[in-house]
Amino acid sequence: MTCTHTLTVRLTPTPAQATARTLVAAACTQRLVVLAAALVLGACSVLQPNLPPEEPIKPVPVPTVAKLPSVGLALGGGAARGFAHVGVLQVLDEAGIQLDLLAGTSAGSVVAVLYASGLSGAALEQAALGLNETTLADWMMPWGNRGMLRGAALAKYVNEQVKGTLLQAMPKPVGVLATQLNSGNPVLFQRGDAGEAVRASSAVPGVFMPVPIGGQEYVDGGLVAPVPVSFVKQMGAQLVIGVDISSAPSATPANDTLGLMLQTFSIMGQRLNGFELVGADVVVRPNLQHIGSANFAARKQAIAAGRTAMLAALPLLRRAIQTKTTWVPAN
Repeated sequence: MTCTHTLTVRLTPTPAQATARTLVAAACTQRLVVLAAALVLGACSVLQPNLPPEEPIKPVPVPTVAKLPSVGLALGGGAARGFAHVGVLQVLDEAGIQLDLLAGTSAGSVVAVLYASGLSGAALEQAALGLNETTLADWMMPWGNRGMLRGAALAKYVNEQVKGTLLQAMPKPVGVLATQLNSGNPVLFQRGDAGEAVRASSAVPGVFMPVPIGGQEYVDGGLVAPVPVSFVKQMGAQLVIGVDISSAPSATPANDTLGLMLQTFSIMGQRLNGFELVGADVVVRPNLQHIGSANFAARKQAIAAGRTAMLAALPLLRRAIQTKTTWVPAN
């Protein structure tokens, strides 16, 4: 009888082998997880629609408008040389430069008030050429008086030209600079009788009688500011054009009382202008060397000199306006 015995041998793995098997199993499991995740993600990418990329949100532009600076004109004193102011205003009109306000001293106050009342540069020239200076000369005996001219004729002429309009009722804001006699303080008239204010601003001491207004006496505004630049700024101008028609002191000694006074005013005016004109954005100086303060016969030449000087200053003025222009949201 043959007996068959089956021998079953069970091998127990060593600890090293067990660890290896565990690591292999873990690696296989990790691979299966990664493979499954890849399959899921691939399926998602296949199932998602092919959407276009989102466009960035663009800001909505806000409409803006240009805000021009307020432009002020300061017209200086200089008697008959003041006709040059007419030429300056003509060029500004022709160039389309809008003036928002004006101020003037002495002869400059005459032109400033007439222009503020609504007269154009062309109309001012007609008035200037038609002016008979003898109508402004209301002489009086100098003995026992404080001047040779009353100045009432000048006030009458101005009020006739502006048709009696008060300063505060002018189409354009305007200031007239005078000097308070008892204190020496500058006073800028912006209300009241236009003719009387101009008369006070033009009352050269020794030539015109001091002008009584409101219980005070006033004389020429050139004593404090021959070109009233700072006062135009006080009125609200953001850009100031200063027109200087003063004359340099004469090298010829003065031979009479009037000549001595004019020479004194020239010396004083040159000093004061150095302080005032530094505040102007654009300074216009007409070439008036050949025209004296009392030369009313040269009014055409003075107007032409004003035109020439303003034409030369136009590029600078346009740049100054552009620099001070701001852009604000449209309403």
